[in-house]
Amino acid sequence: MIPSNVDSRRPDKVQRYKPTQPNGNAPGDDLTPDYMNILGMIFSMCGLMMRLKWCAWVALYCSCISFANSRLSDDTKQILSSFMLSISAIVMSYLQNPQPMTPPWASSGN
Repeated sequence: MIPSNVDSRRPDKVQRYKPTQPNGNAPGDDLTPDYMNILGMIFSMCGLMMRLKWCAWVALYCSCISFANSRLSDDTKQILSSFMLSISAIVMSYLQNPQPMTPPWASSGN
């Protein structure tokens, strides 16, 4: 039996933890929220300027993806402005033309 006053740990066998870096990007460099935010703003502007309802809805979808993939440390003002721009594109496109949206591939004449 080992006496209770003897330390059974082996300090010469201790190895310090060194985190490994993935190739290329630093950890946490997921650019999906940034790309979706930019796409959302582009589609919002297309929806506002060209009165395309499907562009406005795609903008809202991109804004939701950007919000879902964003980190806590990201800039919330930019995400909020993307949401507001996409919602305003939807509201303005439906105020100008209140008919339901027809998909671009279904609008061909018979």
